Amino acid sequence: MTVRPFIKWAGGKSQILSEIRAKYPAELGKSIRKYAEPFAGGGAVLFDVLNNYNLDEIYIGDINRELILTYTAVRDNAVELIKLLKNLESEYLSTADKARKELYYINRSHYNALKSSKSESVELAALFIFLNKTCFNGLYRVNSKGGFNVPQGSYKNPKICDEDGLQAVSKALQGVKIFCGDYKKCADFIDENTFAYFDPPYRPLTTTASFTAYASDGFGDREQAELARFVTEMSERGARVVASNSDPKNADESDEFFDRLYSKHKITRISAHRMINSVGAGRGRVNELLIANA
Repeated sequence: MTVRPFIKWAGGKSQILSEIRAKYPAELGKSIRKYAEPFAGGGAVLFDVLNNYNLDEIYIGDINRELILTYTAVRDNAVELIKLLKNLESEYLSTADKARKELYYINRSHYNALKSSKSESVELAALFIFLNKTCFNGLYRVNSKGGFNVPQGSYKNPKICDEDGLQAVSKALQGVKIFCGDYKKCADFIDENTFAYFDPPYRPLTTTASFTAYASDGFGDREQAELARFVTEMSERGARVVASNSDPKNADESDEFFDRLYSKHKITRISAHRMINSVGAGRGRVNELLIANA
């Protein structure tokens, strides 16, 4: 069974997967036997690699602790996770609209309580998926205190528990190394036999566009520059690297921010649809960057 992302994620790569796939090294699955993705997010590229290549080692990571706990729960505790999701789905879909809204916020509060207590329970992972399937536009956003604060979405019949899909993902993730933390943790994994894909939080196109916060820590221009240096270091180590980001030229033709940071690499501009925006009129096609060392 083909595995697909089990959550929706702002900036997910499913819609531009063919363009990213064109940047895969020809040696992937041959002399290149390792894959690293330190900004896992929804995992569209990860699952494409898992579907199409038999590799020796795969590393994924993310700074979002609850996202990583959810990946781990899918890999290691799929049976328990599916049972909890079935219960959440049954209760939610059988509840009338007004009471359903109350139930959403009760579950959101419970999730935040577990999150605040640093719980590593499968229940937290189940609530993470529940909220992703029922919140507004599938956003993951936290406030300055780290609390998930996305309101309820308007889905009438959301698919909260995709049992077959989760079982397939669980099987595919067996043997995958899953880590929580900064992308620099993957430095010990990446070598000349590695293909690495970097999909960091995108640089906002305008000063008012940074509506998402996947974690309470920010990712500003300084962090973008640090990442660019790291990507270049991994390239100089012999790894094949691809990175994604927004194109500043959408808002300002003279903005050379990424062109300067990645001057040693090949930059391709591709057209993408903004899938998640709080204002419907703001959902349109913009250019994104694909940065590769070959």
